[in-house]
Amino acid sequence: MITGLSTACFYPMTTEESLERTGALGFRTAEIFFNSFSELGGPILKKLEETRARYGIDVVSVHPFTSFAEGYIFFSEYERRVEDGLELYRHYFDAAARLGARILVLHGGKAAKNIPAELYAERLHRLVRLGHECGITVAHENVVHFSCESVAYTKALADLLGDNFYMTLDIKQCVRAGQDPFAFISTLGRHIVHVHVSDHGVKGDCLPPGEGDFDFRALFRALDGVGYTGAYIIELYSCNFRADAQLTAGGNFLRKCK
Repeated sequence: MITGLSTACFYPMTTEESLERTGALGFRTAEIFFNSFSELGGPILKKLEETRARYGIDVVSVHPFTSFAEGYIFFSEYERRVEDGLELYRHYFDAAARLGARILVLHGGKAAKNIPAELYAERLHRLVRLGHECGITVAHENVVHFSCESVAYTKALADLLGDNFYMTLDIKQCVRAGQDPFAFISTLGRHIVHVHVSDHGVKGDCLPPGEGDFDFRALFRALDGVGYTGAYIIELYSCNFRADAQLTAGGNFLRKCK
């Protein structure tokens, strides 16, 4: 089983410092959350490459900081902005490829401002196609208040795109949207290529693994059952843990559950 850590856990620490901290904690699999345009090239990207190589970290995925605007960029009625957006995301794809990443996590459009599903699917397909040209898989995440927060809408997109639809399953986002992660798995399992994990319970809806009540063994069985072989990336916010030891313990807990 592959367990890893997202650099997002340490925000607002700089991205290069966050990757260094990830490696120092013993994680050898990571997701990099880019936080500015300057991180997509030049000396900062080179620093990330050097840190990745020094620790032997497998960067499996990247996350754009422009995810908040993806609805406005790609999923509106203004066509010219889509073309500009594709060129913008080419920079993310190029940076991801330099780091050895295979996946870009997409938030997509806001649920309250949906364009028709057919047009949404067409726009997403263009982005997916560009990603493939750069060697990167665009995996749409189930983010609360965004279009794919629900199983129903995500399935509608998957039905329209078929093998060109890829999904990032995020457990905390399921909790916040009132959705069952096991329903996502049973309905969309073959499309899931990436997983963000966190725990939840009486202490909160985004906890280090092992500090809540979520049944990770059941999660692993369900994902094994649909053929998932990807990484399980711990993605928290810095306010969700007090000490780095909780992250290390969370990784150990996941491995024991498996």
